[in-house]
Amino acid sequence: MLEIGLRIFLAAVLVASAGAAAAQSPPAAPTPIPMPPPAVGKNGGAPAAAKAGASPPQQAATGTQSSGASPQSPAVPVPVPAKELFGAVKTPTKLAARAIGGYAKGCLAGARSIAIDGPAWQVMRLSRNRNWGHPDLVKAVERLATNAQKLDGWPGLLVGDISQPRGGPMLTGHASHQIGLDADIWLTPMPPRRLSPKEREDLAATSMVAEDRISVDGKAWTPGHVALVKRAASDPDIERVLVHPAIKKALCDASQKDPQRAWLGKVRPYWGHEYHMHLRLRCPASSPGCTPQPPVGGEDGCGKEVADWLKLVSRPPAPPVKPEPPKPPMTLAQLPPDCRLVLAGAPVPARPLVRGRKAPHDTAAHADQKK
Repeated sequence: MLEIGLRIFLAAVLVASAGAAAAQSPPAAPTPIPMPPPAVGKNGGAPAAAKAGASPPQQAATGTQSSGASPQSPAVPVPVPAKELFGAVKTPTKLAARAIGGYAKGCLAGARSIAIDGPAWQVMRLSRNRNWGHPDLVKAVERLATNAQKLDGWPGLLVGDISQPRGGPMLTGHASHQIGLDADIWLTPMPPRRLSPKEREDLAATSMVAEDRISVDGKAWTPGHVALVKRAASDPDIERVLVHPAIKKALCDASQKDPQRAWLGKVRPYWGHEYHMHLRLRCPASSPGCTPQPPVGGEDGCGKEVADWLKLVSRPPAPPVKPEPPKPPMTLAQLPPDCRLVLAGAPVPARPLVRGRKAPHDTAAHADQKK
């Protein structure tokens, strides 16, 4: 019954989103929605929510919120943010695996969860339910954990956020991680014991960056970290590894005599990432609707590029005098059309409905928070 109710709710959301997108035509009369018996408040009056004009059952059924219009004018439906729709779904679709759209604007069909406890890894922040990814990414993380432990002596991986069960925008923390091809790997080595659920929520990751913001902390950063990042970037399926600029500089310095330097070009400096490295998989061949990023260039990035980044992080720009208003949240209508099917659990066509444009080289929409 719960699954049937969820399907009815999601179907109503899709109908409402499609109607909101057709702004040129007048809205059709809504289908009557079965309403529960009127609630009774204190002393037999209407509850406070009803007095304020709220109607939670109707909002859930239509996927919209009232704009607060006066009784004399019809209310304008306000689409529910896509992050609330995807964040509410707790299970993946039983469909073929497919990454749909771009890393910061898409969804995921047929997700697979990585085991919470593996022979060479443990998953952190279990309450977020973000240990879902495209099967190719899950295999890449498992492969990295196993090889780093067996071949490099790394104690094991602590795995952070990957994606939600059906991908899509997240309620907190990330702009990317939407199509199951991104994974955060803590740079804190895995302890030699199984962590409790509480420890996985409370344990703080260790920053690798010194107080000057342009160098690594010698007490935390080790040659083992260099070997771990190199192994990740050497995987042919991993297209990018995002790290803090100070970490990129440390990798360049430690690899001056390394005859194999092509992997350094895949290690991209970016804001944040003091505590973890961000793995980004290439678009799988089985996902024609995946929007790829341009491939990295042939340079190792150890010259002017990393020097410019270090200048930026040492003197971050001052905040504007008048902050810009926040952007409105992404809606379902702004995602690839196939994401409506993923949200409803319906079959996704073998070919993409809309071929998206290529994403930026290192998308500024990455905006990760501290893990």
